[in-house]
This record gives sequence, C-alpha cells and structure tokens, in this order.
Amino acid sequence: MAGRIEDYALVGDLETAALIGTDGSVDWWCAPRFDSPACLAALLGGREHGRWLLAPVGASRCTRRSYRGDTLVLDTVWESVSGSVRVTDFMPPRDLGEDAPTIVRVVEGITGRVAMHGEWTVRFHHGSIVPWTRSVDRRTVASIAGPDAAYLSCGPGVDPVVTPDGTTVDFTVTAGRRIAFTLGWRPSHAAAPAASTPAGIDGALTRTLAFWNDWAAALRYDGPAREAVIRSLLTLKALTYAPTGGVVAAATASLPESIGGERNWDYRFCWLRDSTFTLSCLLRGGYRREALAWTEWLLRAVAGDPADLQPLYGVEGQRRLPETNAEWLPGYEASRPVRFGNAAVDQFQLDIYGEVLNTVYSAVRAGVVLDPPTWALVAALLEYLGERWQEPDEGIWEVRGPRRHFVHSKVMAWVAADRAVRLARVAGLRSSVHRWQALRHDLHAEICARGWSAEQGSFTQSYESHQVDATALLIPRLGFLPAGDPRVLGTVRAMERLDDHGFLRRYGDVRDGGTHALDDLGGTEGAFVACTFWYADALAMTGRPDEARAVFERVLDVRNDVGLLAEEWDPVAARQLGNMPQALSHVALVNTAFTLYGTRRHDRDGSRHLAVA
Repeated sequence: MAGRIEDYALVGDLETAALIGTDGSVDWWCAPRFDSPACLAALLGGREHGRWLLAPVGASRCTRRSYRGDTLVLDTVWESVSGSVRVTDFMPPRDLGEDAPTIVRVVEGITGRVAMHGEWTVRFHHGSIVPWTRSVDRRTVASIAGPDAAYLSCGPGVDPVVTPDGTTVDFTVTAGRRIAFTLGWRPSHAAAPAASTPAGIDGALTRTLAFWNDWAAALRYDGPAREAVIRSLLTLKALTYAPTGGVVAAATASLPESIGGERNWDYRFCWLRDSTFTLSCLLRGGYRREALAWTEWLLRAVAGDPADLQPLYGVEGQRRLPETNAEWLPGYEASRPVRFGNAAVDQFQLDIYGEVLNTVYSAVRAGVVLDPPTWALVAALLEYLGERWQEPDEGIWEVRGPRRHFVHSKVMAWVAADRAVRLARVAGLRSSVHRWQALRHDLHAEICARGWSAEQGSFTQSYESHQVDATALLIPRLGFLPAGDPRVLGTVRAMERLDDHGFLRRYGDVRDGGTHALDDLGGTEGAFVACTFWYADALAMTGRPDEARAVFERVLDVRNDVGLLAEEWDPVAARQLGNMPQALSHVALVNTAFTLYGTRRHDRDGSRHLAVA
C-alpha cells in the first residue's frame, strides 16, 4: 500500500522524476520523460504495479531523512538496536553526460550491523504490462517488454534473486561499507548499460551535488524562510523538462483531491495558466536563463492559429493529450477513476489569452527581444480575443460542466488587452491601439457591472452568481483595480468565507459558507495551497501585513519533512492532497516570500526597459 502523499520525496534528472516514500520504496517513476507511461506505479496501486523497495528488514518507516544541502540528493537514515544505515538516492542530471534516466541508490552502514532487504518489480505502461525478467549476469537483472527495458545493477557482494513475482536482494551492511544499486531505463532495442563501478557512482554523486549546489547558489533572496524559498525553486527546477524549458504542473498523475473521490487528474503537462506566476518566480529568484527558456517554450507551444490555443501542452509542446482511464489500477487509496492524459486540453478557457500576453509583456520588461513573428502572434491573439470575449468558458478551474461567464476569465481577457496596449507603443502596432483600448474599456466596464455584487460586497465567481472565488484575490496584482479600491478591500474580506481552518478553498457559496461543486463529479476537495498564498499576497497589498505573514507561516508549517507541497491540504485530516509536488504551490510560495520580505532591487525582476526586434 502506498504511503501518505506527504510521505514522498522527489529526485529527478531534469527530464523525469521519481517519488520515494519514507519506507524506502520508489513508488512512482515514468521513463524516459515526465509524461511517459510509468514503469513503477505502486503509488496508484500496489507492489504488483511496480516499485523498488530498499530498506532494513522489517522496517516500516525511516528514522529521518533530508536533502543534502541545497540539492536533490536525498539521504534517508534508519536506526535500530543492531545499528544504523543510510540510503542516498539521486538521479544524475542528463546534461551531465547521462544518456538515459537512471536512479542511483547507495546503501552505507553507519554503525553496527543492519540486515537489508530489497524488492524490485517493474510493470510497464502504468503497471499493466508484465515484462520478461531475466538475469543478464550475476549482478544485473533486465526487464524487457515491447519498446521498454529496465536494468537493475547491484553492487559487489549482492546477488539478486529473480522470481516470477519480482527480484529480491538480501544482504548485510556494517559500519563503513557502501553498496550501490542503479536502475536505468533504455529503449529495448538499445544495448544494456555498462555495469556501474564504485568510482563511477562516486563520480556521478559528486557531479550531481555540484550541479544542484551551483544552481542554488544563484538565488537572489536573503529574507526570512530562505530555506523554503530555495527548496521551492529547486523543486521547480526539478519539474522543468530541460530539453525544451517546459515546466510540468506536477510529477504525478491521479493523486486525489479528495480521498476516495473522482477528482483525479494527470498533471504531468505544462499549463498556460501558470505561465506568468512561473516567469515572475524565476525572474525574482535570479534564474533568468530558466525564465527565458520557459518563455521560449510558451511561444513555440502557442504558435499557429489563435483559434487553436489550448490550456495545456506536453513538455515538447504536444497538443494531443487524450484522456483515458486505467481500469487495471485500483487508485490511490481507492480513488478512482485513475486518469492519464487530460481532457481539459480541449476546453475553451478565456483566461489563457491573458496569461500568454502577460507573460510576453513580463518577458519584454525583463529585456527579452521579440522577433516580428512574435509581434504578429500578439496581434492575432488580440484580434481573436476581440471576437470571443463575450462567450462563456470553462474557466481556470477547468469545470467539467456548463460554461459560465467566469469573472477571472474576463479579468484575464482585460489583462490581455491591457498588456497589448502597453506593448503596442514600442512594437510598431499603433494602428491597433485604439481597438485594443476600446476592448480594454469594454471589458473593465462589464466586469465591474456584472461581476461585482454590492449585496455580497465582493466580486463573484461568475456573473450574477452567489459564489466567491479565490482568483478574485489576483485583481490588484494584475492591475485591474488598485489595492485600496473599496471593491478590492471588500473582496479580500469576503475571502474569509472560504476559510477552512486557516487555509483557503478555491471557491464557495456565500449563502451557507459551503463548497458547491461546479460540475457533476460530486465530492469535496481540500484547501488549495496556491490560493492560500494568494490570500497572503492580497492581505499584504491591502495593508494587513501581520495577518499576511501569519498565513504564510501557516502554509510553511504543513510542508512535508523535506519541504514539499502537494496541490491541496486537508486541515481536518491534517494531510496533503492532490498531485505531488505541485509546481504552482511552490511558485506561489516563492512569490509570496518576495511580496512579504523581498527588497525592490533593480535586478529582482530583470531590467525594466522594453525591447523590440
């Protein structure tokens, strides 16, 4: 049985990632990419769906674990009456010379003698395909099926035993003894990897530590909670697909927003809704290279007909991400269906036009020089938006139900027009300025007339609705209204209705304070981590800094033992929910830290000038 969502730590190689539990089991790994089918999928089922356990005999949970400094190298320690042992887990980044994904696990005796046990079961295509498993030599085991092959290599003195149910190893470590294991994926037609040597493992560990430490050293933040900020940025880097610069929303799929419920989505793709937040986070942190790579990924992904713009894309910009149900998987704690792919790819979400234009605007402010085709894309997006902004949509929360006139969607359409007007002054697009100014004016007037409720004293979730929505907290940050506007102050006060033991839900009905689903899936969900950070931002912007800091600290307290956050938090059951780790949660953490404690230095957000090709 899989552990709690917060029991998992992340290791990755900038193209894929693995989740390792406090019990020493790798329960999730997709290879060779984030969005590839999982070959270890016990997270959504059981050991029979693929896992790699390596722990002391009879141990159920480690004594302690931590990342080694500012890296993605994980040290897990077990202590017992017979002795203590440490397992070091890491994945060498592939731009350091690795040609395929590899998980390395080094077992080291610290004191006494510790009997160790390992189990290795590979199941390709999300746990559904049982491979042919055989011994290649005394220390290497291969599992092969169709296009996939996985190879387990054991250190000297450890002889793996291959059985129909999987591969096991049993050995003893004493103080000072080190034994390394590697698990590598290869295309089945490729040659097997060379056996690892102690020197080779030590070299890979040294290079991996140096890579992450060097990357972390570039952080431009010296305020409170620095450790949380750098861990969040390291997590964001780990969720970046290095060949393209795309950032996946999470490393996992179908972890539930409510235990036993149906809200189980595949988040191993790149969402446009996160683009501006992500860009701001990277620029503020001092990671200009990653920010530019993300912008370039975005522009490549959305290139083409504006009518074809979609909410999410694959790591390489793929547009076809069909959603299917994995009937063979029982789901995390019986949360079904288990979904792979994401049908939201076909939704109409008006807000993404604002996200794209806001990201372009932010990039240009940071000194990015855009070429004529990109300016043409900006103009085409605005022309298309001008034709469709009055239509209802599915909204930022990707409602699987009737379309509505979501206020946030309309605000983001306003953002698109506003940023286009600002860009036009330096982009040679003056002939369109008047139309875009008129569009901006019309949007602002309609939103204030139909999206504001004087009776409720707040902006609503959709026109003439009784729901309040946490996205309204972004109104002052986006520049739609100043923070001191009475409507902004009223909206921030209204968010108290979404309070769930100190955390914020995404939306709720003001008539009874409850959460009402916007679709027919039923069930509930936890408090949304990013929305809680948005609340802290809004409190700070509206002159309530002490309350903002209290909210910020409250969220920091629910990170897991290695500083990771999932999508949601259940304050009643005191556990994390949703996919893990969630990029938007960590992006919001960084941005809130800068809002509360960051200093306004010239280089925080890059240079402030506009540039054109």
